[in-house]
Amino acid sequence: MTEITNFRGESTSQDSSDRAEAAVMTLIARVGERVREARQRRGIPRRVLSEMSGVSPRYLAQLEAGEGNISIGLLQRVAIALDHRIEWLVGEDDPWNSDALRVADMYRLANADVQQMVLRALSPEPDEVLRAQRICLVGLRGAGKSTLGAMLGRALGLPFVELNHWIEEQAGMPVSEVMALYGQEGYRKLEAQAVSRVIATHESMVLAVAGGIVAEPETYNTLLSHFHTIWLRATPVEHMERVRAQGDERPMAGNPEAMEQLKSILTSREALYGKALAQLDTSGQPVETSLAQLKRLVEERGFVDMGHSRP
Repeated sequence: MTEITNFRGESTSQDSSDRAEAAVMTLIARVGERVREARQRRGIPRRVLSEMSGVSPRYLAQLEAGEGNISIGLLQRVAIALDHRIEWLVGEDDPWNSDALRVADMYRLANADVQQMVLRALSPEPDEVLRAQRICLVGLRGAGKSTLGAMLGRALGLPFVELNHWIEEQAGMPVSEVMALYGQEGYRKLEAQAVSRVIATHESMVLAVAGGIVAEPETYNTLLSHFHTIWLRATPVEHMERVRAQGDERPMAGNPEAMEQLKSILTSREALYGKALAQLDTSGQPVETSLAQLKRLVEERGFVDMGHSRP
């Protein structure tokens, strides 16, 4: 390193190096503190955040302690899992004291009526125009989105679409391969593009989306603005049993804590799913009963012009 002498005849090269090193350590500590606070605010155990982000629990522990020099790619995964923008974790301004984040937190905690008032105030078009006659079913895997969505579409005479099928068509490969090849970040980009395509090509439809879409703020807000969203709920036990009934043993295979993790995920996403315009609990009910209740809900809330659909 070239040594520079200041006007007092003192060497400044070491000072510059020390300042740079101190700035790096300050950044690492700041990121760790904000990741820990964001995780605690959402009530997400570190183990569950590890599952959601694909970052090991040990790495997350080091990161939160200010000892982990995490890569940008891994930090982006953590930010997505925490429903945060990466710049909130690394910026010099305190995100918890920023107007944008404060408003976002108040919106997240507000009831559905207040949230709709905010959306109407910020929306350039009336809700009725934006949402048209589109219905979107959200909820964790096993809630009945695919089964009830297809049946509701037939009952109303509307096309039924599973968003993952559009993602697979766009990517030219199964979702599992998309995740393996591009990771969660790549999948989320394709997911956002698929939502935009669906909106552009369908004025009337029933859409089923993956359970984790609520963790991507921009994509989820697009859904809330352009669809009549319905949260299909079920108990954790029924979620697990329905997935296993489909022949998928992965949730339980070699994972004795699977049920505890499922409950944690449901708890962490409850506020996000709660942003939907309506909810329907499908627990302990035959499919036919849930379908009748879902159709009645759609009719009573005026989500679809029943005069232009089959009875």
